[in-house]
Amino acid sequence: MNTPEGPPPERLRTLPSRLTNGAALIANRIVDQALAQAGARRYHYALLATVEEYGPASQAALGRRTGIDRSDVVAAVNDLAAQGLLERAPDPDDRRRNIITITPAGRKRLADLDRLLAAAQDAYLAPLSPADRRTLTDLLTRLVEHHA
Repeated sequence: MNTPEGPPPERLRTLPSRLTNGAALIANRIVDQALAQAGARRYHYALLATVEEYGPASQAALGRRTGIDRSDVVAAVNDLAAQGLLERAPDPDDRRRNIITITPAGRKRLADLDRLLAAAQDAYLAPLSPADRRTLTDLLTRLVEHHA
């Protein structure tokens, strides 16, 4: 993370929180570029993956499970429903809310996005050996779960 003036001070270069943030920015850029090639966004992938793995759910439950704001869930579900990837239907137990389900086209799209994201992960982790990749994933998982 050098600037035109050179590297930042040592105490900044070695802060784990700063390094994690810098790595996250790079990872997000790589993932966003991969998804953009397919005309998708991270929210699209998160919603498709969540409904595919956990089954039909309300928009509010999807927002809670994915950490996506309610209004963003609505907008992303609208996008995905317009593409025929998700279906929205009134909840038979509570007509005030909708239940979201994935369509066969949505499952196919998710598989395509999985392949794109696997390639993006490989690009991001290119300088690491397979063992280092597993170690990094384990360490990051422990940090996130500890602070969740």
